[in-house]
Amino acid sequence: MTTKHGLITDSFKVVKKARRGGKRERRSPSPPPQQAEDEAKKVRENELQQLRQFDLDWRFGPCTGISRLERWERAKLHNLNPPEEIRYLLLQTNTDPEYNKSLWSEYPL
Repeated sequence: MTTKHGLITDSFKVVKKARRGGKRERRSPSPPPQQAEDEAKKVRENELQQLRQFDLDWRFGPCTGISRLERWERAKLHNLNPPEEIRYLLLQTNTDPEYNKSLWSEYPL
């Protein structure tokens, strides 16, 4: 008598396993250059708006004839408590004349 040796799959039901984690989530691509450029413009405009507000605040003294950083330092010298973030911003952008000159620099004295 011959015995038939079957496969193990003959005795057990075949079950397919699901992939681990299911479908892979795709990463969002880095923002296109135009979007990054727009974001940089928004940041710049926000910074310049803060500096214009500093120029318009008369608590820190007149701003004609001097740079914004000189005005900030003069206000600090006279204990007028100028905002530290303005000083930090001016020191970070000291080569850009749009940041250094006050709002009134274009007008003659």
